[in-house]
Amino acid sequence: MDMLLNPLNRRHRLRHDIPVVPGAFPLVGHLPAVICDLPRLLRRAERTLGSHFWLDFGPAGHLMTSLDPDALALLRHKDVSSALIEDIAPELFGGTLVAQDGIAHRQARDAIQAALLPKGLTQAGIGELFAPVIRARVQRWRDRGDVTILRETGDLMLKLIFSLMGIPAQDLPGWHRKYRQLLQLIVAPPVDLPGLPLRRGRAARDWIDARLREFVRAAREHASRTGLINDMVSAFDRSDDALSDDVLVANIRLLLLGGHDTTASTMAWMVIELARQPGLWDALVEEARRVGAVPTRHADLAQCPVAEALFRETLRVHPATPLLVRRALRELRLGQRRIPTGTDLCIPLLHFSTSALLHEAPDQFRLARWLQRTEPIRPVDMLQFGTGPHVCMGYHLAWLELVQFCIALALTMHEAGVRPRLLSGVEKGRHYYPTAHPSMTIRIGFS
Repeated sequence: MDMLLNPLNRRHRLRHDIPVVPGAFPLVGHLPAVICDLPRLLRRAERTLGSHFWLDFGPAGHLMTSLDPDALALLRHKDVSSALIEDIAPELFGGTLVAQDGIAHRQARDAIQAALLPKGLTQAGIGELFAPVIRARVQRWRDRGDVTILRETGDLMLKLIFSLMGIPAQDLPGWHRKYRQLLQLIVAPPVDLPGLPLRRGRAARDWIDARLREFVRAAREHASRTGLINDMVSAFDRSDDALSDDVLVANIRLLLLGGHDTTASTMAWMVIELARQPGLWDALVEEARRVGAVPTRHADLAQCPVAEALFRETLRVHPATPLLVRRALRELRLGQRRIPTGTDLCIPLLHFSTSALLHEAPDQFRLARWLQRTEPIRPVDMLQFGTGPHVCMGYHLAWLELVQFCIALALTMHEAGVRPRLLSGVEKGRHYYPTAHPSMTIRIGFS
């Protein structure tokens, strides 16, 4: 941790009577520590400064970070805005529903939401569409014997989201590469020079948007085709207050990003946990053999409680979106603190997702906490893919995909008499921001 903080900046300072975490670097602030070791940074700050402190996110500015349990309630507070998300990365989030409040948010959400709820996914036959694609991919893994897991799950998820959208699955590695460059817009210093992250991110956005406009144009010319893009185009065109194609393209771009990046990370972590905990694998195989086939409808998922528990526990321990940001529109009280109007806030979902205040034995990866659960799933247990306060629109889709994947993986590998095994270390190379994912170099063997 010490190497990730600036040794020349250890002076204790206050902003609005709230301590600033020492160790920020010029231009990039605390980003090295946030990206590479966020859990330890939060623990150190809580131990030395308390539950409220400022972190410097470099180009995104200073964010007042709260570990107070009441911070989660801010996600539903009427005087807290999502507009900060667009301010942090306007080229990425401008015009998207995650950065909007009120009527604008509801208009964009209503044009997309129905197709991603269980009823819409079942009516569209998405489970039947995905099942053979997932089986074919895990069979390739079995035949190859070992894979670089995050790269493979990224390609698989991109193929699935393309099939959902009705987009031809061409040049998937190229799209994957462009989306990795696009994410750099969140952390890019404001320097627009060739070869730097800002220039690469903008070029990637323009490349993606140009192709999405072609898909939107094709959807209008062939309205009878199926796919989420056709459904979205039709819904946007029918809306009472017509929304521009710029808004449509921006939201499709965001859905493609969320639909493959965060879900691919969760899928990779599920395989990693299965590889390093043989008991989990044995329980999953037993369930897959009992079920006998990959489920295709949300109504079937109740038959797969172990796979569902693996999905939820992986999300809890390895949240794909570990930090949520908001802006206070009026003065707020948070715990014993006064939060001035205009304060930019950071709500570390990673902290709450693994907090002893919310979970028994939070450091243990335990399926039993879900298998033995009697109370309903809480909102905090379903925020890890999105930006809150509601369930991420793609949550039900990810739930279906990942349970399907678990059963397909167990059936395919068990038929060949093999199981997943770790071929490399797990902790080195993890990233926590802007989205969280395991190291790109982790390899999984099947033997």
